[in-house]
Amino acid sequence: MTTTEAPARRHLTATRPLMGWRTVDILTVAFLGAALGVVFWGWGVVYNGPVTALKIGYAPLMGLFVGPWFLAGVVGGLVVRRPGAALFAEVVAALVSMIPGTEWGATVLVSGILQGLGAELAFAIFGYRLFGVGAAMLAGLLSAPFEWLFETMSFPASWAEVPVLSVLADGGGWYAEWVWRDKLVYLLTMGISGIVLAGVVGWLLVRALAAAGALAAFPAGQERQESRAV
Repeated sequence: MTTTEAPARRHLTATRPLMGWRTVDILTVAFLGAALGVVFWGWGVVYNGPVTALKIGYAPLMGLFVGPWFLAGVVGGLVVRRPGAALFAEVVAALVSMIPGTEWGATVLVSGILQGLGAELAFAIFGYRLFGVGAAMLAGLLSAPFEWLFETMSFPASWAEVPVLSVLADGGGWYAEWVWRDKLVYLLTMGISGIVLAGVVGWLLVRALAAAGALAAFPAGQERQESRAV
């Protein structure tokens, strides 16, 4: 009796050289970042409403709801699959979310950079070769630590004298007064949220876009076509 094994699913990479960005790559990351930036702003409204009620109970649990702000980096990295795509998408999303105005001001851009760097690190660890749900979950997870540092560490007041660092001295460090136990719980909840609400949700979103035919020019869309041809 013979058995037929399903072919192992392979992840297509971007065309070489990886740093050879195409115009469609730039435009698509910008579009995805802008669209998710609107989501970021909307989620900020929700976060500042019902979610902040957790401050009355146990504030570190608010970390369970930060994942949606990590989505752009995960999605951008999964779609374009080039170095810098995750960071680019997250920064664009942060900038767009600032346009209607938020209570966090310019620190939104700092958060976008830090979160994007975390997601970028995850894809770099895999050499920009793996783009399954595991890679997406790691990207969501690693989007949390740099942001956590920004929110829980205090920065020297002298940094306010330096233009580039003034935004750190004037913003961030909102939870610097927490005891270390609460800070670590916050890091844990942020990581969980990043894994689920950014990693898994971002991976499902890219699969849905590929199934709709919106990513035909990208490896994610080509993987979808290959799987249907088998």
